[in-house]
Amino acid sequence: MRKAKLLFRRKPVELIITESLETEDGLKRSLSLWHLVALGIGAIVGTGIFVLTGTAAANYAGPALTISFIISAMGCAMAGLCYAEFASMLPIAGSAYAYSYATLGEFVAWFIGWDLVLEYLFAGGTVAVGWSGYVISFLEGIGLHIPAKLAGAPFAHMAGEWSLTGCIINLPAVFIVAILSVLLIRGTRRSAALNNVIVCVKVTVILLFIGFGLWHIDTSNWVPYIPENTGHFGQFGWSGILRGAGVIFFAYIGFDAVSTAAQEAKNPQRDMPRAIIMSLFACTILYVLVTAVMTGIVHYTELSVPAPIALAIDRAGLVWLSPLIKIGAISGLTTVILVMLMGQARIFFSMAHDGLLPKFFSAINKKYQTPSNATFVTCLLASLIAGFLPINVLGEMVSIGTLAAFVIVCISIIVLRKTRPEIKRPFKTPFVPLVPILGLIICGAQMLALPVETWMRLFVWSAVGFSIYFLYGRKHSKMRNRKRRKPENV
Repeated sequence: MRKAKLLFRRKPVELIITESLETEDGLKRSLSLWHLVALGIGAIVGTGIFVLTGTAAANYAGPALTISFIISAMGCAMAGLCYAEFASMLPIAGSAYAYSYATLGEFVAWFIGWDLVLEYLFAGGTVAVGWSGYVISFLEGIGLHIPAKLAGAPFAHMAGEWSLTGCIINLPAVFIVAILSVLLIRGTRRSAALNNVIVCVKVTVILLFIGFGLWHIDTSNWVPYIPENTGHFGQFGWSGILRGAGVIFFAYIGFDAVSTAAQEAKNPQRDMPRAIIMSLFACTILYVLVTAVMTGIVHYTELSVPAPIALAIDRAGLVWLSPLIKIGAISGLTTVILVMLMGQARIFFSMAHDGLLPKFFSAINKKYQTPSNATFVTCLLASLIAGFLPINVLGEMVSIGTLAAFVIVCISIIVLRKTRPEIKRPFKTPFVPLVPILGLIICGAQMLALPVETWMRLFVWSAVGFSIYFLYGRKHSKMRNRKRRKPENV
């Protein structure tokens, strides 16, 4: 009984707040509200629009993918409000990992932290594969060709079966991960400034696509708007819309990435909630509009490609717009990779700071005040994922990891409201417990709609994570050792 109780020991909220205020030998606070909003938009607007919209429309929802985005947005809005309360109350790197540590205990915190590793690592890899697709398309448009064997994953996964593609490695995907990792090591503010510029470019390009693409829509491509179910759950029909919502939910993890930067924000208690809500609202509108235009130009059955918007532009005959769209897509995906790599490194840093991972991951570069070791490991793992795995498998893995994190955050809000009602909350989630319960239901339903194989991969990933926890993290936990030195109620 005592050992079981130790698994659920909680980290005191007061201790987390104290750690978030530490600046000596810690992360540098250099991000303003607009830096944070841009980080959110940089992560949200990218993968969902430029990559996953095509595969989700072709394989799950058809033109009704617009409904999938709205369902996902509803779940995100509920979870986002919960994130906003935690981000204002506990402004520390670690996102849902830190929040669950304070409310549900160390074992749950480890699970969600390991889940976030899955989320960000595979997100970075997924987007890098999409980036590669657009770069290859752009270079071919100007007469440059990357050898096919160096431009794709060696493995493919279709209809539940794995096969060899004949490729060696997706070299462009590995290249962009490495370049952005170097930039992140050299400074968060410098990386954020680059992100701001690129966000402006890609939003402008997306608006151009919507504006000019409207004139090339063939409404017959929207008929039927909800294709009939093929006899398999999750392939068209309403079950396909729900599964599509679960798959493209990955596209909304930008506001989660915002919360990982809380310890580098200048005024986190004021700015974090605003950045989360503002970035989510703006991006939902763009997603729905882009999906409608894209499926109106190209029939949904043809969209299962790494660069679906590039295909739509070529099909519409907008020759002059094609290079701009591709540059915008490349730029947009670049910022998503940047934010995902940044978020993952902060998760490693936070878990190592608590002793659940080796100290190596919590080392801070003295010159740049960034978690350089954590960033290097993130780069190495994300490069392997991007270089060797197919995009459809990557996207589903990220979605289930993201949804699990959101479910835990929604539960945590209810728990902390009951157990610690006296804590100061600069931002309070409205209509508790209704909002977190709705977030829990919507996110949970989308998880259940994901393929069985995705759940199996999650179980395997979790088993690996629990092994690491019981062999290393549990023994080296700072909370465990702190409790031995000085017993206290947490």
